[in-house]
Amino acid sequence: MYALGRMLQFAGLAIPPLAMIAQLAERIRTGQMLQFLVVAVCLFGTGYLLQQYTGPRS
Repeated sequence: MYALGRMLQFAGLAIPPLAMIAQLAERIRTGQMLQFLVVAVCLFGTGYLLQQYTGPRS
């Protein structure tokens, strides 16, 4: 579960730059970019909570 939490955090950090690039290239609208950002925050938050509650395996 710890690794899943880390993976969710990484996804949450990777989505915003991709959404900004897509919006600047006019492939998505501003509203869609904001939806991607909300999803990214939710993924990162979920990953953080999973990481904190499961802890690393020794």
